[in-house]
Amino acid sequence: MAPTQAALYAEIDLDLSWSERELPERERTRHVHRLHPYLGKFIPQLVEALLARYVPAGGRVLDPFAGSGTTLVQSLEGGRDAVGVDIAAFNCLLMRVKTAEYDLFRLETEIRDVVRRVERGLAGPRATGYAAEWYAPQAASELFAFRGLIDGYEHADLLRIVLARAARSARRTPHFDLDFPRTPQVEPYWCHKHKRICRPIDRAEHFLRRYSLDTLARIKTFARVRARGKGADVFHANAEEIGYRGRFDGVVTSPPYPGLIDYHEQHRYAYELLGLDDRRDEELGAAAGGTSAGALSAYIEGVAAVLGRARGALRARAPIVIVVNDRRNLYPQILERAGLRLEDRLRRHVNRRTGRRAGEYFEDILVAR
Repeated sequence: MAPTQAALYAEIDLDLSWSERELPERERTRHVHRLHPYLGKFIPQLVEALLARYVPAGGRVLDPFAGSGTTLVQSLEGGRDAVGVDIAAFNCLLMRVKTAEYDLFRLETEIRDVVRRVERGLAGPRATGYAAEWYAPQAASELFAFRGLIDGYEHADLLRIVLARAARSARRTPHFDLDFPRTPQVEPYWCHKHKRICRPIDRAEHFLRRYSLDTLARIKTFARVRARGKGADVFHANAEEIGYRGRFDGVVTSPPYPGLIDYHEQHRYAYELLGLDDRRDEELGAAAGGTSAGALSAYIEGVAAVLGRARGALRARAPIVIVVNDRRNLYPQILERAGLRLEDRLRRHVNRRTGRRAGEYFEDILVAR
């Protein structure tokens, strides 16, 4: 028999659960959190609440599975220094762009110049390989031309994120399937998002212009709310092996789930266009590894090694806070191997608010020391 609503909510931490009305999409993707879409990230409001509960004001925070940098951004907004580690080169590029401090006048001057050049028209070399398969000829030409502009600007990394975001949107894929495209869409199709016949995207210039200006606006907004004198360091490294400098006042992290998302393939277009270092063979829980007994054993060992190394860099009694849906009950073993003791296990309800997913979904917040 299914639990009653009262019984269900008795098990949930309501201060860590939000409805769509309480937390609309524009709030979940405020300022730099929307610089580029990213699957599997936790919402900033959850991180904000966890930092307030478990990490002292002015403290130093570590996220060894930093992903798109939500912990780092919210640490800076809440007056804490932060360190993030990730094995995916694109993730690290995105985090650095989100958390960098900018001369806003110089940044705006560059962005306005880029937009003017885009509006005058872009034409680049003919596409081959991946780009020829996934982009219409005009779209690929415009993306390559924009790529050719980037190195001439001081804020080249920020423009690389603009390029990646535009490349994601300009692919030959149905509008409703940007997250998991399987094959290029070259013919008109029935669009579940727009409820009509749509055609594949054939250009990229409008995305490049729009996302350049949107990125500028979001960087400006974050500059107004981030704490002064606080910074974030990002390391492109294997968190099982990294050596940390200094001590941390807490860890707030959300490890990848086994066999669910390939975080390199998710951003394949960025790796192809930007020539990023692809280290997916070192990724914990990679989708390609599946959920076989061997893959799960490797996942347990890997996550335990990461958390054990993080534990060694913590101040006395500092917590490790882990957001996870542990439906396979792997984390008791992981925590034991990492030399950690579970202090509390909180449960939160997660609205299935993105894509075409449906159904109830829950996460656990594990607090260990």
